Amino acid sequence: MTAFWADRRVFVTGATGMVGSWLVKDLLARGAHVVALVLDADPRSELYRSGDVERVSVVNGNLEDFRTLERALNAFEVDTVFHLGAQAIVGVGHRAPLPTLETNVRGTWNLLEACRLHRERVERVVVASSDKAYGTQRTLPYTEDMPLAGTHPYEVSKSAADLIARMYYHTYGLRVGIARCGNIFGGGDLNWSRIVPGTIRSFLRGERPVVRSDGKYVRDYFYVKDAARAYLRLGERLDDARIAGEAFNFSNESPLSVLEVVAVIQKLMDAGHLEPDVRDVVEGEIHSQYLSAARARAALGWAPEFDLDAGLRETIAWYRDFLAGPRA
Repeated sequence: MTAFWADRRVFVTGATGMVGSWLVKDLLARGAHVVALVLDADPRSELYRSGDVERVSVVNGNLEDFRTLERALNAFEVDTVFHLGAQAIVGVGHRAPLPTLETNVRGTWNLLEACRLHRERVERVVVASSDKAYGTQRTLPYTEDMPLAGTHPYEVSKSAADLIARMYYHTYGLRVGIARCGNIFGGGDLNWSRIVPGTIRSFLRGERPVVRSDGKYVRDYFYVKDAARAYLRLGERLDDARIAGEAFNFSNESPLSVLEVVAVIQKLMDAGHLEPDVRDVVEGEIHSQYLSAARARAALGWAPEFDLDAGLRETIAWYRDFLAGPRA
C-alpha cells in the first residue's frame, strides 16, 4: 500500500467487468476518487454486489461514444485512466467480429483521443492489452520484443488497440503504458464458457465440467488480484521516461494445459469423481500461449502475490458464496 493513489481522480473503463471491479476495489482502498464507465448496471457484477458502486462516480455510456468519454474526463477532472473496457470473449469475437472491433479498436482510439485533448490534466493512461495481441509465434514464452501478429478477430482487435496506444505515445507524447496479461481468473467472472468459472460452477452443482477444446491448449492462469495490482504498479511508474510508451507482460510464468487446470480445481474441491466432458469444438483460438514477465520484474520491481492454488482457493470461495446467494 502506497500513498500514490490518495486523492487522485481515476477513470476506469470496464469497471463492471471482473478485473475492473477488483481494480476499483484496490483504488478505493488506496484513497482514490474513482469515476467508472458503466454500460449496463448488472447487480451480479462484483462492483455492484460488493457495494463499491455506491462509492464511485458512475458515467453511463459506451466506448463507441466519443462525446461521453470526453465529457467524463473533463467534467470529473480526471488525471489517470485505466482502460479495461472491451469485448473480452474470444468465441464472441469469432462469431461477431464487427461489434468486437467497434468496442476494442474504435473504443480505444476514442478514449485515447479524448485523453489527448485533455492531456494538460490527464497525466497517465494504462491500457489493458492481452497475450492474444501476439498471435501465434514460433517460440514461447512471449516477450515484449515480439511482433504483434493477431490473425483471428479478437486477437486482431487486441493487436490493433495495442499499436494505437503506442501511436498516441510516440506521436503525441501521451503518457501511456500497456499491460499484456495471460488468462485472468478470479471471483466476479460470470462468463461461464471460460474454463475456471465454468469448472467451479459445474463441480458445485455436482456436474461434469465441459472442456470446449481437446484439453491440451496451454495458457497462463493469472489471478485477478495480481492483475489489478500489476496495473496499479504500471500506472505508478509512468512518470519514468523509461517506462512510458512501453508494454509489459504480466504472468506468474507457470503455464498449464486446460486439463491440468481442471485437475487442480478438481483436487481443491474434492471432486475427483467428476471427470471433464472433453468436446474439442473450439474455434479461432491459439493452441499455446504463455508469457515471460522478466521485463516487468526487472523494470517495475513487480512480482505476483498469489500462486495458482492460493488464487483458486479464493476464487472457489467467491463462487461458492455467489452461487448460494439470491442473485445467482
